[in-house]
Amino acid sequence: MATPLVPVGRVLLRDQALARIRTAIVGGELAPGAVVKDADLAARLGLSVAPVRAALARLVDEGLVEAKPQSHTRVTPLRPREVRDAAVVVRAMHELAAREAVPATTGDDVTAMRAANTRFAAAVAAGDVDAALAADDELHAVLLARAGNTALTATVDRLTPSIRRLERARFAAAHGRESVVLHDRLIAACAAGDVDDAVATTTEIWTALLSELEETDDQPR
Repeated sequence: MATPLVPVGRVLLRDQALARIRTAIVGGELAPGAVVKDADLAARLGLSVAPVRAALARLVDEGLVEAKPQSHTRVTPLRPREVRDAAVVVRAMHELAAREAVPATTGDDVTAMRAANTRFAAAVAAGDVDAALAADDELHAVLLARAGNTALTATVDRLTPSIRRLERARFAAAHGRESVVLHDRLIAACAAGDVDDAVATTTEIWTALLSELEETDDQPR
């Protein structure tokens, strides 16, 4: 059967632009409230305007960018209340992932989670915020992948960057050390196939983060 003639390059370039612009926003290179222009971003990324424009549209959907027709496009200011609302939804998604994934968790899954938590602990000890958040995402991604629920994963992928942006802005080493312990408990529950304990520990992990975010000033930045 012949392969249909469909565009391939633009989607790939859009995804590359999306990943790089999202990273710049979450990491603070593109500051909250900063006006962004697709032509300027395209020049910086060495891309044409079309994939950058498509990436910005996706980032509007994720809540990282705001676009006002005939006015401007800017990085969304930090609004802690909205981020906390997103975190409540993401917590529920991770609880569901744990409930669906733990009965099918493999030894390789447990090994991957332990390796991610080791990287997380080392990053926290070194004060490397980016590495810590990346390792944290990798740990929880094991259960998301094992759950195999595409709607669940899509929701987490869409809402997590805005949470990480605020979390990164006020990363606390003490909270990170507590997370290492909670991660160990989650991994032990997964290894034992204890669904209820895995869900309860997941709730505790995200409730601890929510408690930290509750302490954040609600003034937009």
